[in-house]
Amino acid sequence: MISRRALEVATALLTGAFGATVTVSSLDNGIGWSSAGVESGTFPFIIGLIITAGSLYNLAHGWVRSSGVAATRAQLGRTAALLAPAVLYVALIPLIGIYVGSGAYLFGSLHFQSRLSVVRSLLIAVVASVALYFVFEWAFQVSLPHGLLGAWLDL
Repeated sequence: MISRRALEVATALLTGAFGATVTVSSLDNGIGWSSAGVESGTFPFIIGLIITAGSLYNLAHGWVRSSGVAATRAQLGRTAALLAPAVLYVALIPLIGIYVGSGAYLFGSLHFQSRLSVVRSLLIAVVASVALYFVFEWAFQVSLPHGLLGAWLDL
């Protein structure tokens, strides 16, 4: 189980690291005024400072006021059952492309999590992937990642 305090602190540290990264990286673009006006790093610098300040507040507030359990082992298991396939889907897009990956992800979600039959899950996944292909590649003429599989098939 995860305590609410640990979750609050971890989230504050994560968002604080993001804010600090935005702040530091915006210094490369320059902050302040130049002869052309506001330099390009000024807005990201200010946003980074706001995110960092909010994260520090959340860190202090979470450390002092948070108590109790945020998630039990069963709840974490259900979350992992949804998160792990999504992470695998995103990781496989460079290899198998977005269309095959979307079909596989949809099939797995429908069959294993929603308990639909293999035939019905496969039919829905294929129709959705083909529809996705026609909408983006044909109608909008936007090429989505085909991956190494698409390169191998010369798509």
